[in-house]
Amino acid sequence: MNEKYMREAIKLAKKAEEKDEVPIGCVIVKNDKIIARGYNLRESKQQSIAHAEIMAIQKACKKVGSWRLEDCELYVTLEPCSMCTGAILQSRINKVIYGAKDPKGGCIESCIKLYEYKGFNHYPETTGGILEEECAQLLKDFFKKKREKKKKQITKD
Repeated sequence: MNEKYMREAIKLAKKAEEKDEVPIGCVIVKNDKIIARGYNLRESKQQSIAHAEIMAIQKACKKVGSWRLEDCELYVTLEPCSMCTGAILQSRINKVIYGAKDPKGGCIESCIKLYEYKGFNHYPETTGGILEEECAQLLKDFFKKKREKKKKQITKD
């Protein structure tokens, strides 16, 4: 089941890449149905908070008519950052499933283990590494292309 929904998140990450956005995709599932989709739109919207998870959480809240997303699962291609782990916590999402680790910004297990801090009133269940290699490869390829494009631009000038 985890792979099925992660594949949907990967499709969204590819949509982001088509828009020259960092390829990160997210789906939110409730009762075994996708209720919301999102992908990274920071460049398009010129908004620092337009992460895949935030976009999906906003749509899911609208869909269920509440800020509480209890009994929902969030699937995302990259380990959530501090902002997104906080939004997940605040929205009461039950489970977080992610693909690749984010050694420079991940806040579930990489940089900080936010959900291990005592005192919060909600702790989602987390699973990482689902289709990890495929998710990581999307990002590696994207940034490789960016570097090559930049290099070509420099040698052109």
